[in-house]
Amino acid sequence: MDLGFLISPWLGTPLWMWLGFFALVLLVLAFDLGVLNKEDHEIEVGESLKLSAFYIALGLLFGGAVWWLKGGEPAISYFTGFVVEKALAMDNVFVIAMIFSFFAVPRIYQHRVLFWGILGVIVLRAIMIGFGTALVNNFAWVLYVFAAFLIATGVKMLLVGDKEKPLVDNPLVKFLRRHLNVTDKHHGERFFVTQADPKTGRPVRFVTPLFMALIMIEIADVIFAVDSVPAIFAITTDPFIVYTSNIFAILGLRALYFALAAMIHRFEYLKVALSLVLIFIGAKVFAADLLGLDKIPPLVSLGATFTILGAGVVWSLWKTSDRGASAG
Repeated sequence: MDLGFLISPWLGTPLWMWLGFFALVLLVLAFDLGVLNKEDHEIEVGESLKLSAFYIALGLLFGGAVWWLKGGEPAISYFTGFVVEKALAMDNVFVIAMIFSFFAVPRIYQHRVLFWGILGVIVLRAIMIGFGTALVNNFAWVLYVFAAFLIATGVKMLLVGDKEKPLVDNPLVKFLRRHLNVTDKHHGERFFVTQADPKTGRPVRFVTPLFMALIMIEIADVIFAVDSVPAIFAITTDPFIVYTSNIFAILGLRALYFALAAMIHRFEYLKVALSLVLIFIGAKVFAADLLGLDKIPPLVSLGATFTILGAGVVWSLWKTSDRGASAG
């Protein structure tokens, strides 16, 4: 049997590397659902931090494999993308917490929603990144549009803020409630139930608030991807690096959520740091042309990203230290 096709490039990377990546992701998800979280339970902060450390270590080890197989520069781009996406995903925690609160999702079932949500993210990000790759490869100027969009988004977050509207006024929630049969209460871990229609008395398929929360989390990820996908393309246009750094950063979000949700008040200035990161990533695309460079060295991008985010985290923890003490 000829296996030569495995070494043939697909989107610039040997097919066997793509298959290995997907196999690893599926293995990790199966281990998560089938072993670590076989039974629904409330994930405490300690368990959340341990799981987060595992996923972060896994992402860093994969970056080491990229260094070994593809070289130093792609690996540094991977690490930069991983850090940026992880930071932007942390911002998503604010929205997820609001969704869970609005739909009154019990803590014991929150991991289930986040787990199935990650499967949707893997598919949706693949579609968005594939579309972005096609645009960048066929229209080089699109990269400058991405860069300008990142700068504008960063400035808006910095000056105007990024306040979320209450979900009760969200038109999408109203639309879903009008067009779907939604139960008034939760039915354990179930997304769908069959019960009597209040008008006809006939058995009808209903969705539960748990499924509504899943839909809103998937939509929230698409909205957040509008920022994160252009950000990673401004770092590298290698589809393999773009996609793998995105997925490995998001994989650990479910685990990290339970720890961050408990101390979300301690990261008051994180959005300021995120806005500066977006402005920097967008600006460096234009700066490279002004300096006559092919691109800003990846190591510079990684160092600046770490510095900005690190400063934002340290400043937040320092400024809110009194809240942490009172909470303890």
